[in-house]
Amino acid sequence: MAARTQPLVAFVHVASVERSIRFYAGLGFKVARTVVPEGQSAPVWAWLESEKANLMVDLASGPIDASQQAILFYLYFDSIKRTRAALEELGYSPGEIKHPFYMPGGECRLEDPDGYVLMLAQMQPSI
Repeated sequence: MAARTQPLVAFVHVASVERSIRFYAGLGFKVARTVVPEGQSAPVWAWLESEKANLMVDLASGPIDASQQAILFYLYFDSIKRTRAALEELGYSPGEIKHPFYMPGGECRLEDPDGYVLMLAQMQPSI
């Protein structure tokens, strides 16, 4: 019998855990847990949650090179148009909505502060 994976959670290294917490809050993520080492005031790790999505962010031990982030994170929303508009109102810069063959509802690209690529998507076209 094959192994049965339960949830899969992305774990990313970031330049600032606090900055990542603020950024992902605009995408609906809330802080579930953090680790703040004794004698420090800023978290070095956080577990973020948004409905069925989870993300761990960890303070990187060295500089983050945005050009080396070779992974895409797909985040799904009920309405890509409303999501994009809401993010623009918050000061984010999502790309234009495109409708490739594999995503008929549309998708747009957004980079987080460390250069990780977030593909914001709507699986089904709006009726």
